[in-house]
Amino acid sequence: MSDVILPGAGDGAGADAPAGEADGLIKVTSTRGFVADVVEESRTQPVVVDFWAPWCGPCKQLTPVLEKVVREAAGAVKLVKLNIDENPGIAGQMGIQSIPAVFAFSNGQPVDGFLGAVPESQVKAFIERLGGKPGAAAAEAALAAAQMAFDAGDLTAAARGFADILQSDSQNADAIGGLAHCYLKMGDLDHARTTLALAGPELADEAPIAKARAALMLAEQAAEAGDAASLRAAVKADPKNHQARFDLAIALNAAGDREGAIEALLEIVRRERGWNDEAARRQLLQFFDAWGPTDEVTQSGRRKLSSLLFA
Repeated sequence: MSDVILPGAGDGAGADAPAGEADGLIKVTSTRGFVADVVEESRTQPVVVDFWAPWCGPCKQLTPVLEKVVREAAGAVKLVKLNIDENPGIAGQMGIQSIPAVFAFSNGQPVDGFLGAVPESQVKAFIERLGGKPGAAAAEAALAAAQMAFDAGDLTAAARGFADILQSDSQNADAIGGLAHCYLKMGDLDHARTTLALAGPELADEAPIAKARAALMLAEQAAEAGDAASLRAAVKADPKNHQARFDLAIALNAAGDREGAIEALLEIVRRERGWNDEAARRQLLQFFDAWGPTDEVTQSGRRKLSSLLFA
């Protein structure tokens, strides 16, 4: 739709618009409040100004899009709305002759802008140029909240949080990995596999995806490893039964005894490093991948493995 040309209007002060805020990110301003709400505020973060009027059809299309994208930017920018019918002076000073008109202010100065009811994609690009990538801050906050729920054992809330992120960003590696881990904790290996299948090839080496895949493999192994008590008995009866010791390590890890799992595999390496094509060493590395590089047990296990291999 074409721009709406402003009707002739004087540069008088006009009545001030309501100064109430829709939320912390969106504010209605006036001629009197413009300097504080826009010029001064832009010295701490970019401020987008929407020049509009109640009779302007394209304005009614654009303003909701602006509000949506600014909210998605989650605090990276602010939006200030100015009714030019009630406050014609500012529009006149800026030489605005048609609306909707949108200007971005930074460090007290206008730095970018556009005219007309442009598509949402162009609005997003405009906000990105200001340093407020839509959704980035919000996604980080949502990921943090989902991870907190996971760490607290609220798997339902965590899964819902990760799934909500994937609704808007289907290739978010952290959300895919997080949701897969939720299903793994629930013992639902099928849904964990389905979740990991969402990741495109470009995400294959991303740490959250690799970690979740390693954890899935461990869960699959644990389902076949057998009972820890019977495996301990088998190892006690025959300390050279490396397969039983290997299966014991898998069972111990599944039961939460990660240190015990590491020791069982290290013992195989001590006794016969090359057994089954170095299966014990490779299994240790898989454990480390599943637990993550910053995990204390991972770091301790790596040191013990290195000492053993390079002694």
